[in-house]
Amino acid sequence: MNPTVTPRAAGWLAGGPRRAAAPAVRLFCLPYAGGGSSAYGGWQQLLGAAVEVCPVELPGRQSRWHDPAYSRVRPLVESLASALAAELDVPYALFGHSMGSLVAFELARELRRRGVPPPRILFAAGGPAPDLRRLSPDIHDRPDAVVVDRLRRLGNLDEEIAAESELLELLLPAIRADFSVCETYRYAPEPPLDCPIVAFAGDEDQEVPVERVAPWREHTSAAFSLQVLPGGHFFPISARDAMLRTIRATLGAAAG
Repeated sequence: MNPTVTPRAAGWLAGGPRRAAAPAVRLFCLPYAGGGSSAYGGWQQLLGAAVEVCPVELPGRQSRWHDPAYSRVRPLVESLASALAAELDVPYALFGHSMGSLVAFELARELRRRGVPPPRILFAAGGPAPDLRRLSPDIHDRPDAVVVDRLRRLGNLDEEIAAESELLELLLPAIRADFSVCETYRYAPEPPLDCPIVAFAGDEDQEVPVERVAPWREHTSAAFSLQVLPGGHFFPISARDAMLRTIRATLGAAAG
């Protein structure tokens, strides 16, 4: 990071400085476990000028390589909510993929506790409804080979990286921390969010099938929509354009 440039939101937001003119809506994008802000490359061009795409950079990766990663969701969303305080001066929306959907949900609840107006929309992609019991065994404290195997089965492992033991050793602490965020999470009942939720599922997602995404409808007192797209757990990449058409239309209607 260029030391002469003031990091946006204390380094929590990637993608450059704030626009001179306020956008119609800011879309804060939260990554999957082990992912970084680069997962949202190309989104700005496809969503258009009315939407300001703001990829969230979690500690422990990419531009925040040397910052310790969070292993629990509550301190993560508390820090993120504080960092975003100055960015919530315009209408905003939240998008999260997999782990990111859980973080987005708990961030919305933390902002509500602070008296912040709700997001226009919460987009949850490839994440189970937060009150559902976990089905996968915990792996965040298991041997490296177990973690790597899980990444491989999820389709989230670059084999070139897997072959570089030193690089993989650098990446694994943040990956383990992200798995811990999900595996140590315990849902606490609160009133449903009063913003609409749009949930996306992949029709071939074996990790989070459609029936585990559909119960997101219980977490909003407003409108709910379930969109099923072609692909496995990483359908937000393989079916990106179709998903972004829905996001753009939904945000346009909300902003209008």
